[in-house]
Formats: sequence, structure tokens, C-alpha cells
Amino acid sequence: MKIAVQVIEGPYNNQASDSAYHFITAALARGHKIVGVFFYHNGVINVCNMAKPPQDDRNIQKRWGELGRENGIDIVACIAASKRRGICADHVIEGARVSGLGQLTDMTIEADRLVTFG
Repeated sequence: MKIAVQVIEGPYNNQASDSAYHFITAALARGHKIVGVFFYHNGVINVCNMAKPPQDDRNIQKRWGELGRENGIDIVACIAASKRRGICADHVIEGARVSGLGQLTDMTIEADRLVTFG
């Protein structure tokens, strides 16, 4: 099955980002394809490289970058939501990019399912 994922909540204020990440790793382990992850609203903070969590805390931004690079998953932050939060293309983690809602549309067309977290 081909799955698109949307995350609409920030990384440390609830479990949405963690749940999405664990859902994706479980889906990949079962042989499903993740066509992309689209971060929208406060979800764009998940891929902002300005976050520097303490050493003993989980680094959600790093996890998303590694997941995208290691599995060839398109990691996209909504450009409008990013701009509203002061995030530009230079502020996203390696392995992610900033683009418009058209990317979410393309992901949902390609996917069999869209799963939203947040």
C-alpha cells in the first residue's frame, strides 16, 4: 500500500509527531511505501533546524531528516505555514524541503491512503 502522511502539530507539545514517526517506521517494516510526509500548520516546526533539544531528549528534527534520507521519503514543510512561523528554506533540516500545498495534493493522488496526525 502507498501511504501519504500529514503532520499538523508541533514536535514537543503532544504525541502527534512521535506517533507519525512510529507509524511510518512500522509501515515501512511491513513493506508499505511512504510517498511523502507533509508538515502543515504548527507541524512545520518538526523540520525546523533552529531547534536544539537537550542531549538527553529525543531529537525529533534529526529523526525526520534521517528517516527521509535513509528511506527516500519526500519530507515537505508547507511554505505558507512556514512563512507564518518565520521559517524559510534555509531553516529546514537536511533531507527536507519547503513547498506548497500542491505537494500534498500530489502525495494524496499517488497514495492509496492519507493518514493525518495532529
